[in-house]
Amino acid sequence: MQKVKRIGWIILSLLLFQTLTAFAGPVDDAIKAVVKSAYIEGIHIERDTDKIKAGFHPDFTMSVLRDDKIVKVSLTDWVSRIEEGKKKNPNPPKKDVKYDFTLVDFNGNAAVARVELYKDGKHVFTDYLSLYQFEDGWKIVAKIFQRH
Repeated sequence: MQKVKRIGWIILSLLLFQTLTAFAGPVDDAIKAVVKSAYIEGIHIERDTDKIKAGFHPDFTMSVLRDDKIVKVSLTDWVSRIEEGKKKNPNPPKKDVKYDFTLVDFNGNAAVARVELYKDGKHVFTDYLSLYQFEDGWKIVAKIFQRH
């Protein structure tokens, strides 16, 4: 009898795990898609301000730790820097950009993604991106990072 109960709990646990992962998959995929398009491609590969604006919320802020103080960078400031860089150097050498999602976690309409970013084989950033889900989809609302 004890063996039957144990098997029943194992089956129930597996079914519950399967159900939860079935719901998590599409949400994880949607979060990763926004981060890939707006952040990885938009900022680090293509410097495409349309992609950036599509995936970042207008009230986005990046917190930068500098000399033991927090400096806030708005999306407008960040996009302006990218546009200035494109004017100064319209055809920069292409870097081989790789990335790895080491964490995607969400609860309701809030999410966080940890992304390891590599350029030309060198580990450049560990990024922590916060996202909210709006009527038009997931948007990146905040970022902190570690530069390597």
